[in-house]
Amino acid sequence: MFAAYASRIDRDQPLNGLELGERPAPESRPGWTTVNVRAASLNHHDLWSLRGVGLAEDKLPMILGCDAAGTDEDGNEVVLHSVIGQTGHGVGPKEPRSILTERYQGTFAEQVSVPTWNVLPKPAGLSFEEAACLPTAWLTAYRMLFTNAGVRPGDSVLVQGAGGGVATAAIALGKAAGLRVFATSRDEAKRKRALELGAVEALEAGARLPQRVDAVIETVGAATWSHSVKSLKPGGTLVISGATSGDRPAHAELTRIFFLELKVVGSTMGTKDELEDLLSFCAATGVRPVIDEVLPLDRAREGFERMASGELFGKVVLTAR
Repeated sequence: MFAAYASRIDRDQPLNGLELGERPAPESRPGWTTVNVRAASLNHHDLWSLRGVGLAEDKLPMILGCDAAGTDEDGNEVVLHSVIGQTGHGVGPKEPRSILTERYQGTFAEQVSVPTWNVLPKPAGLSFEEAACLPTAWLTAYRMLFTNAGVRPGDSVLVQGAGGGVATAAIALGKAAGLRVFATSRDEAKRKRALELGAVEALEAGARLPQRVDAVIETVGAATWSHSVKSLKPGGTLVISGATSGDRPAHAELTRIFFLELKVVGSTMGTKDELEDLLSFCAATGVRPVIDEVLPLDRAREGFERMASGELFGKVVLTAR
């Protein structure tokens, strides 16, 4: 079957390790289901995999891709939860959890195999392309907002770095949930798009907010950390799930954190139950993932290059058929 896969690790030039070509189809195994992939979306996790973060040399070649929507062996339309081993289903109770492509072949292929427990029904109102955006970036944003930040309708939230997959999801979900969402971006066009998505105000990176907020959704890291901490109300919560600009800020703002009793919460992906809730939330409210571009799988390199450049707003989706 045709696939986009990591053939080698290159920490400095990750796309040098990306190959497109034939790979073996998944083999049948007890407790697992093979899904015919209709759409799969890109995440920064895929670039980090090509750098060798979370992907060991002895696992190569590795088909990339965490997210997918498609049809199961009985023709049912499904969405995949990409955290493997969260409960032991399909892998045994002692195996630590992992994300697809860390231990198991991923979704940038015509077929992918996952534990049957990881397969969820796709709501009829979501296209395959839309559904394929949800299991990583949108699930991450959902957990950051509603589980780890614990915000409620009427609360205020700052989303750093509008344009990225998680940030875009947080703006759209926050608006749909009745939050007062502020967003930042260095790019004027992305600030405009953030307003169209429902942000009440979109500011340049580092700009002073008109008010302090209850929570900050942080995926940028070092470049925005100080601003994020300074933007919180006393007792507020900063939730971080990524550090695309690096993980060593010049100012950690420790004094402000303890003096104002701020909370800093790390967040990674989400649970299957949260993905079910997210699917229901999208179906009920009509909120839909923002898709920057849809490409056929054989043009996956273009999608990787677009994501690596940062010149996108929303998700890049690959279609397998």
